[in-house]
Amino acid sequence: MAERNFWGDSKAEGIVSVFSGLPYSTVYPELYNLRHEAINVTSLLRWDAQKRRVFVATSLPLYGDPSLRLRFYVDARNENWNLSQTLNGPVTPLTDLNLRRIVAGGEFHAVANRRWSWSAGAEAANRSLRNVGSSLSPAERVFFTGGNSLAAWLGGERTLVSVPEHRFTLDSSAEAKAGREFATGLGAFATNRGSLTAHWLPRAKGDDYEMRAQIRAGATAGKASLDELFQLGVERDNDLWLRGHAGTADGRKGAAPLGRRYFLANWETDKNIYANGLFGVKLGPFLDTGAIADSSGFFGSRAWQWDSGLQCKVRVLGGVTAVFSYGRNLRGGKGVFYGTVLR
Repeated sequence: MAERNFWGDSKAEGIVSVFSGLPYSTVYPELYNLRHEAINVTSLLRWDAQKRRVFVATSLPLYGDPSLRLRFYVDARNENWNLSQTLNGPVTPLTDLNLRRIVAGGEFHAVANRRWSWSAGAEAANRSLRNVGSSLSPAERVFFTGGNSLAAWLGGERTLVSVPEHRFTLDSSAEAKAGREFATGLGAFATNRGSLTAHWLPRAKGDDYEMRAQIRAGATAGKASLDELFQLGVERDNDLWLRGHAGTADGRKGAAPLGRRYFLANWETDKNIYANGLFGVKLGPFLDTGAIADSSGFFGSRAWQWDSGLQCKVRVLGGVTAVFSYGRNLRGGKGVFYGTVLR
């Protein structure tokens, strides 16, 4: 429960944290506990030619109460998409689609007790899409319509089971979101998401043979633009990982299955391989399974997906964790090597 002040626990940890994303053209400038009032500023700057992004968030306690917290953020993206593998329909594949999107919003988070917390927020967004082409039907063009939108959400997290003597927990979360797209052919929409996460440490002490399992599902009602679709695959701006499915093709987004309804289950276990005062290494297998669909028929996985592989986690200075994985699509797909940093 030690405070993170300014850079972090040390200058070395702060430098590692800021520059941990350099291998994929990203830095993470962060400042913590400004003026010793628990005010934090986090940000992301990515100059990747295919996925440019700037994100800045500021959070602070409300009335000095640590259980009540406000967060404000701005997120701007300029991305190139290749939908040749995921969009079923156009005669000429969309391989050079450009999406520009800027979002500004705020969120209130409250911790009720050790078992549950809740949050509520709202955001405004503006998007534009270029290089859409002329081969799309009116039904397909709905997904590639730019314009403005407003949305609000309410969510909660609750610990359902906690057995300290066996070091086992089962946590749940749920979120309901509703909004409106102010563009021709779009309109009101609503999204529901939920998850169950089990965490188990089978030994009486330490974190050897750590196991996690998670089930997630979600659905969107109403018409949605491309950037509001769910995605199942490994990609830096996506947390719905099927680790045998790459989320990009030649650096461009859109390679992983997309849609408005999904189910995803992930299982992994970690074994300590090496540790010293500077870093620790964990290694273990994983298994992912899921499916994604869209009522339009233009997107979706078309079949249930199964991915399996091996994952290595390297924790540096007790803070940043680098994750390296090799996953294979068990339905005859290719293997995917992937590396990223968890924060």
